[in-house]
Amino acid sequence: MTRQSVEDRYGKLHTEDGRAVVRYTRHLGHPRDAVWRALTDDKDLAAWFPTTIDGERAPGAALTFRFTDIDMPAMTGAMRVVDPPSVLEFDWGGDILRFELAPDGDARTVLTLTVTMAEFGKAARDGAAWHLCLDDLATDLATDLAGDRNDTEHGDRWREVNKVYAARFGPEASTMGPPQEWEDKHGPA
Repeated sequence: MTRQSVEDRYGKLHTEDGRAVVRYTRHLGHPRDAVWRALTDDKDLAAWFPTTIDGERAPGAALTFRFTDIDMPAMTGAMRVVDPPSVLEFDWGGDILRFELAPDGDARTVLTLTVTMAEFGKAARDGAAWHLCLDDLATDLATDLAGDRNDTEHGDRWREVNKVYAARFGPEASTMGPPQEWEDKHGPA
């Protein structure tokens, strides 16, 4: 059984073709099938993913994403790769999200999330947000507390984690703060 340090849970930033790419690796104490279900089942997604995902889970399918906790316009994208229970990749409003699942023994999974961002200046902001989403995914898998998030706590958690990502990624990756709709709900960044 692999125990992951707090330090290792932070995403790592690099660039590809001028775009920010943040890669996370999480060691989850659940089999791949359970983690795959959390990535693809609408009820399970609601516990940790920031939007709904409307559309067929098939390569090339058009997707629509609606935020569930803040009033923001819907985003569109497309499913790129669906290879159960190993790889799920889609365009999420201009960013590319790639989830890769590898077995880690009989009942554990290594989840690698690679986020290729459309804008470099939001790497720290979104890096912190995806960090928290992955924390929520791990909590949901461990406790089945689907969607039981406290809004004030969520905003406070993001602010703390965002400070870490801004320090790690630097000023060029920290030029964009949260959208006004987020601040209306959670308070100033």
